[in-house]
Amino acid sequence: MAKVAVVMGSKSDLGVVKPAICLIKSFGVEVEARVISAHRTPEEAHEFSTSAISRGIEVIICAAGKAAHLGGVIAASTTLPVIGLPVKTDMMGGLDSLLSIVQMPSGIPVATVGVNGGENAGLLALQILGLKYPEIALKLCEYKKKMKDKINADDLALQEESKQF
Repeated sequence: MAKVAVVMGSKSDLGVVKPAICLIKSFGVEVEARVISAHRTPEEAHEFSTSAISRGIEVIICAAGKAAHLGGVIAASTTLPVIGLPVKTDMMGGLDSLLSIVQMPSGIPVATVGVNGGENAGLLALQILGLKYPEIALKLCEYKKKMKDKINADDLALQEESKQF
């Protein structure tokens, strides 16, 4: 069974990662959710990342704010794909988090989604898994078709509504 880890630097990030967790689980994929701080629990971060493959994890999502080093710290100790999820902050609205995650040194890639982009982090993890698991790829096609159908229905409704302006 496919498995994704969702790691957050603080439990206060749960609201940002919850859309990813719920979406991933809705595809029948197992999720291991953890709170690990790159700065306050570096030993746990190292242990987590070095043992992830042996626990069946195939993709890791790391949510962090401010200095946002969690994704890079995790990526430094594993060959698994790591997705950075920048968390909005009061100081710079998440720009600080985004830049901290996206500006990784050569050799330590961290794919990055937009600030508070939990749903996109989940979708990216599922797309990565879809390369190996055809059933996930099929569910992604269905997911995208539903999005398309909704937009087309909204367009038709707007066209009808705008006739009344």
